Amino acid sequence: MDLKRTEQELRKRLSYPYRWGRQQSDSWDKKTNFIYKTYSFETLLNKINNFDQTLRNYAMNRWYNFWSAMAVENIFTSHNNVSPNINSYDKLVDFSVNEIPFDHKTSVFPRGFNKSIQYAVDNKKKLIQWLYDNQSQQGRKHFGNRLFIILYDKDNNHWKMKCEIMLLKSEIDKYVRDFSKNNLCTFDFGKGTVYADIIWLINK
Repeated sequence: MDLKRTEQELRKRLSYPYRWGRQQSDSWDKKTNFIYKTYSFETLLNKINNFDQTLRNYAMNRWYNFWSAMAVENIFTSHNNVSPNINSYDKLVDFSVNEIPFDHKTSVFPRGFNKSIQYAVDNKKKLIQWLYDNQSQQGRKHFGNRLFIILYDKDNNHWKMKCEIMLLKSEIDKYVRDFSKNNLCTFDFGKGTVYADIIWLINK
């Protein structure tokens, strides 16, 4: 993947408001699954030209989030100690770091957590617990190992940071280089030990 070009394409999304208009659902996901094979933003706009506004917003948001996530996975798997999951239908594992399997999820700093960013950084296990407890009920809901990338922007435009691919690369590279199982948070949701951690991208 050309990470710089991906960042350029994602940045084109920033001039449009980020509104969902409705909760994500499996049925609406099916209506917009063409985003997986739509690389340029201009092509996306052409494909959604005849949609109503709510479905256009839905498609743009899914496209933006998907290609940001693909770039992040590409960054992870560029490291020698990271192995991609060759089973593309596996929703529980994106890759393994030092042979520990993880699903990765990039999320904006959650308003519902009701704590400051500094509190979250100092108490990351509490935020991770909150993220598991409050995850979407659709698609990728699970209680397996996860690496969360949390985005925080001082102006509350957290979503815009998903296009900061080169900044994300810098933070992920440092994390993978210094990765240690001993630094992971552990949980038990009833089916054995679960490992999780947070990589922060903070614009103060």
